[in-house]
Amino acid sequence: MSNVFVLDHPLIQHKLTYIRSKDTGTKEFRALVEEVSTLMAFEITRDLPLEEITIDTPVTTAKTKVLSGKKIGIIPILRAGLGMVDGMLNLIPAAKVGHVGLYRDPETLQPVEYYLKLPGDIHERELIVVDPMLATGGSASDAIDSLKKRGAEHIKLMCLLAAPEGVEKVQQDHPDVDIYLGALDERLNEKGYIIPGLGDAGDRLFGTK
Repeated sequence: MSNVFVLDHPLIQHKLTYIRSKDTGTKEFRALVEEVSTLMAFEITRDLPLEEITIDTPVTTAKTKVLSGKKIGIIPILRAGLGMVDGMLNLIPAAKVGHVGLYRDPETLQPVEYYLKLPGDIHERELIVVDPMLATGGSASDAIDSLKKRGAEHIKLMCLLAAPEGVEKVQQDHPDVDIYLGALDERLNEKGYIIPGLGDAGDRLFGTK
């Protein structure tokens, strides 16, 4: 089954408090999501492989390390996932970005795909799917399905908050995908919202209702 990692770094937890708060306005909310995404990107890339090279410093030559192996791809689930991309690119500016557009049918709560644009070499990349919320898990699971159907082999999922129901869904559908979270919350309510959660991440990022 998937490994689930809750990133309990103090700065992540501190900033999540203000992301959750209903008193946080759109501008500050957007900035905080970007900041937390950068911090989480630092943690999620901890196991990237390194190789040793020799360089010239201003003083002498030195053996030092650079990233080796697969390059990174960032795949936001539209639209709320867009709020996490710049924060990750701050740390990994060479990453390519793909997009998966999904919305949740308000009656069935099932995801519907309406847009897909991916780097041509996703099978060669370590892909990080990003979405602020992992609620029912349907959108994340379908997004990962779309990537696998197009040749992706190495996928991680990164969310600010998750409900146990969403984690279980992704674990069942994609036991090979590791899940990285800022926090694992209590449950979903009858409308499919995470409790205590942070409300609708897309609305809060883009100032819509």
